[in-house]
Amino acid sequence: MADVAYIPGEPGHERRPAVGYAMVISAALLFALNGTVSKVVLQSGITSLELTQVRATGAFLGFAVVLAFTRRESLRLRRREVPYLVVFGIAGVAMVQWLYFVSIGRLPIGIALLIEYLAPILIAIWAWSVFKEQVRHRIWVALVLALAGLSLVVEIWSGISLNGLGVAAALAAAGAYAVYVLMAERAVQHRDPASLTCYGFLFAALFWAAVQPLWGFPAGRLGDSVSLLGRLEGLELPVWALMLYVVVAGTMVTFLLVAAALRHISATRVGILAMLEPVAASGVAYAWLGETFGGFQLAGGAVVLVAILLAQTAR
Repeated sequence: MADVAYIPGEPGHERRPAVGYAMVISAALLFALNGTVSKVVLQSGITSLELTQVRATGAFLGFAVVLAFTRRESLRLRRREVPYLVVFGIAGVAMVQWLYFVSIGRLPIGIALLIEYLAPILIAIWAWSVFKEQVRHRIWVALVLALAGLSLVVEIWSGISLNGLGVAAALAAAGAYAVYVLMAERAVQHRDPASLTCYGFLFAALFWAAVQPLWGFPAGRLGDSVSLLGRLEGLELPVWALMLYVVVAGTMVTFLLVAAALRHISATRVGILAMLEPVAASGVAYAWLGETFGGFQLAGGAVVLVAILLAQTAR
């Protein structure tokens, strides 16, 4: 029972690390598929801002409807929570999605994710320097190994000409992802993950509605059929169906899993374990888009897995 503890502010709530690990792994796999699906949507003519707005608004409406019928009491909002949730929704939820879409629209998905997954280092540094949490030496070694493995996965030395705006967006996405995980880790001590995620998407949706009014959205494109590209080039799906996946599986389920996992494992470990996403994304790119998966990438994937196992043994 050494791995069972209790969370302050949640009497009787047990921490179950194995459950937390399973949640993050599931989220990483869904995020990996979501990257390729999102890239198909972006190539249909939908902009990164438009896709982000649909993602945030759709996720909020989905969570609100489900909670209204199942756990209406969880939607109660205390006035003192509002400023925190506004920052969480804009700086975390809204920015991490938009910056991610901007980066994958201008960079190969693997490269964009490698840069974005500098976030675990930012999380570990913040937890150590600001929250005064103990970050063991093994965690730092795991982070270095994970980044080295990711570099092999995406073959960063291959001479790819990187788009400056894409690199800047990916770096900013790393910062936004760190903000999201750190703020969510604190918030789930006092609010359940589903309502936290719901309010995060509410304020993200309100922010994007102010930036770009909803009536400006090109609704006429939703019925357009687009090629799935790569090995599935001969198949077509309507844009609305692809967006439905992005909203439900690629957003609602994934963000909820990450928030719920923070009740069981620390933000630092969530960040490291989430590094499975670039490895999985490379696998999706191979299976779907026909991208080659060479020896260096296989070796890199193995290094990332070793890094993750090393981090998880640092009790």
